[in-house]
Amino acid sequence: MTRYAPVTSALGLILMIFGLLMGFPLAVSFLMHDGATTAYDESMLITFGVGLVMWIWARRSGRNLRVRDGFLLVAATWLITPVFAMLPLLLYVPQLSVTDAYFEAASGLTTTGATVLSHLDQLPVSINLWRCFLHWIGGMGVIVLVVAILPLLGIGGRQIIKAEVPGPIKESSLTPRIAETAKGLWLTYVLLTIACGLALWLAGMDGWNALIHAFSIMGLGGFSSFDGSLGAFHSLPIEAVTIFFACAAGLNYATHYLALTQRSLRPYRYDPELGLFFLVLVGSVLLLTAFLSGQAVHENLPTTFRYVIFQVVSMATSLGLSTTDYTLWPMFAQLWILFLGSFAACSGSTGGGIKMLRAVILYKQLYREVKRSLHAVAILPVRIGSTIVPDTILHAVLAFSFIYMVSIVVLSMILAGSGLELITAFSAVVACLNNTGPGLNALGPASTYAVLTDFQTWVCSFTMILGRLEIFTLLVVFTPAFWRR
Repeated sequence: MTRYAPVTSALGLILMIFGLLMGFPLAVSFLMHDGATTAYDESMLITFGVGLVMWIWARRSGRNLRVRDGFLLVAATWLITPVFAMLPLLLYVPQLSVTDAYFEAASGLTTTGATVLSHLDQLPVSINLWRCFLHWIGGMGVIVLVVAILPLLGIGGRQIIKAEVPGPIKESSLTPRIAETAKGLWLTYVLLTIACGLALWLAGMDGWNALIHAFSIMGLGGFSSFDGSLGAFHSLPIEAVTIFFACAAGLNYATHYLALTQRSLRPYRYDPELGLFFLVLVGSVLLLTAFLSGQAVHENLPTTFRYVIFQVVSMATSLGLSTTDYTLWPMFAQLWILFLGSFAACSGSTGGGIKMLRAVILYKQLYREVKRSLHAVAILPVRIGSTIVPDTILHAVLAFSFIYMVSIVVLSMILAGSGLELITAFSAVVACLNNTGPGLNALGPASTYAVLTDFQTWVCSFTMILGRLEIFTLLVVFTPAFWRR
């Protein structure tokens, strides 16, 4: 077992820090006397204690993390952390099963936002705060947090962040040291969260709900403190604030960080995804507004536009909050916004799906092959901006896209084979793999995932984690070659 001692030591540190993070909702519960204090006391003690034992047992290994260890640590963190994240829910809501509690915690940490709970407004503030705080922790990644605040850990931070973070950050650092990179990203994340919370408060939310929903929005999670999601507020200013910050969270945080440090908007001009990101959003809003107006789904054009723009932005960025039950729309509109979550969010954002950068590379590769069929000897490099995309990246993107589609088909068939209606099964897989949250039919925004059987719930929990780690990071751990010496 000494072979895995560095991973065990690092995982122990992560659990210790995660246990300390429970002190935040514990303090809120204590100050508000909401009756959930004991649940956090015990959860915090168990989580920190288990992490401490793991760290003490393995800390003398004397070996740094290798690339293989980084993958194992990330996979283990995202599979195991929900076990401890669910403890406050289990202890406060005793009728909640382990299956549903793990699903809720995994949904929080993976920023999916699918829930099995109802009557959310009757839960203590600290419980709703903990659920959305999980979004915020998972949004940038608990591994990145650990690397940021423990730069002297000496356990191979670059290997961890390469397995954890999607997009161009894998290949280059914003600053020379990986710890400084992580700190920069988290500083940007914190500042945007503070701005979002203040904007929601000024728009009419009370302080606690502003904080809860700021965590949810910036993590692009989708948990709310009301069964009616953001529609429960019936507030146009709150919806406008949510749209703005959801778009901000859907962009690359590296771009935000560069703009912040350079005190200039120039980094946004040179972001290769930003223009296409907003082009997809605007085009989808105009298309669906015209389509639903023609179908007379809502009473007038302004109302239609208001519902469409919120649902498009929310689903495209994988936020998952809602202001209306879009399952009452024609199926074309439902499928359109469901698939937006598959590619619209930018790489390096807290969103899910294959990311806009991969979608652009796929399109350019397809266009190149069409041109090559007409000009067989032509040299036609694929470019992103002025940069030529190497063939290794092209092959990786094609492989990822293939396994992404295979995952959707296989997991949909598994859910359908378990007795779930096909559209519901398919939408559940797409929503969970893209970390969007609500699906179609029985799993729309007006319902919860509590209708699923235990087996179906575990499949969805696995799918959420698979999507959060962009498939390969988790699948590589299950290959025989990974475990060979």
